[in-house]
Amino acid sequence: MYNLKIFNLPQFKNLIWLNPDDNLNNITSLTSTKYGYNPEDRPINILLDYGFIPLDKPSGPTSHEVAAWVKRILEIPKTGHSGTLDPGTTGILPMGLGEGTKALSILLLGPKEYYALARLHTFIDLAQIKSIFNEFIGEIYQRPPQRSSVRRDTRKRTIYELELTETFDRLVLLRVLCQSGTYIRKLIYDIGEILGPGATMIELRRTRVSHIYEKDGLVKLHDLYNVYKTYKETNDEEKLRQIIQPIEYCLIDLPSVIIRDTAVDALCHGAPLAVPGIVSVSSIINIGNMAGIYTLKGEIVGFAEAVIPVDQIKTNTKGIAFTMKRLIMKPNTYPKAWK
Repeated sequence: MYNLKIFNLPQFKNLIWLNPDDNLNNITSLTSTKYGYNPEDRPINILLDYGFIPLDKPSGPTSHEVAAWVKRILEIPKTGHSGTLDPGTTGILPMGLGEGTKALSILLLGPKEYYALARLHTFIDLAQIKSIFNEFIGEIYQRPPQRSSVRRDTRKRTIYELELTETFDRLVLLRVLCQSGTYIRKLIYDIGEILGPGATMIELRRTRVSHIYEKDGLVKLHDLYNVYKTYKETNDEEKLRQIIQPIEYCLIDLPSVIIRDTAVDALCHGAPLAVPGIVSVSSIINIGNMAGIYTLKGEIVGFAEAVIPVDQIKTNTKGIAFTMKRLIMKPNTYPKAWK
């Protein structure tokens, strides 16, 4: 019997089963135990290829250096991170392992939260500061700073919340909940310009990326090193599994589609998803929406775009329902069932 904990994740809510006799209670009878793994039951070598770590980036190294250190610590060929942090910035740096790096782009769809310490260039009345903060809530225009990894084109970003949490002398601690891609240093600079005398960011920490919160626990580099070293010496997987999550835990913001075992390898070779290959589909998917495509064991196969509405998926017996946009699972993980 498979561990069905994976199907408790939010992306598996609102499922419509195309066959009334199918449901989560008998899902294990629809798939074979000869291939694939439930994400929580993956062997360690497979987990290291489809894993995710909510890393706590230290101040000093670049995000790319941290990713390289994780790769070296875990002795794997590929790692990647979502949302670059400046060398001096600390906090959540989502780290994908192996093929799991391909799924991290989904985290960019969610908001990010930061705590920033800024220094005002002169004393400003507290009421005036709060009034200016209100002007920056909503859609703003930003031009990336000169030292950035993107083109310096003016672009729109949304500030969802901007809160003054504490002040001391000319120091101001603020909390920002914003759209991905917002430059907090530039935000503080612009606030300082509106106030008049100017403001400079001193420290910055990221405390949330999409549905990943600092309060839920982060993994420090030295803890990762110690746990992996212990695993290599004792072959005890328990602590390593506590800090490496299945990559599927990153994807709770996407609606889901569950497919038959016979359809998996065709998709991994680039084929579109036809209606006969679908077992269940989220009721909230509309044409043009992106969805996560999953096996009957809860493994992510990739991301696809809906080309027909759910009502047609329910009634049609053939035809293309989704086109693949991003593949995550390796080809030949499941047996070939196509000509």
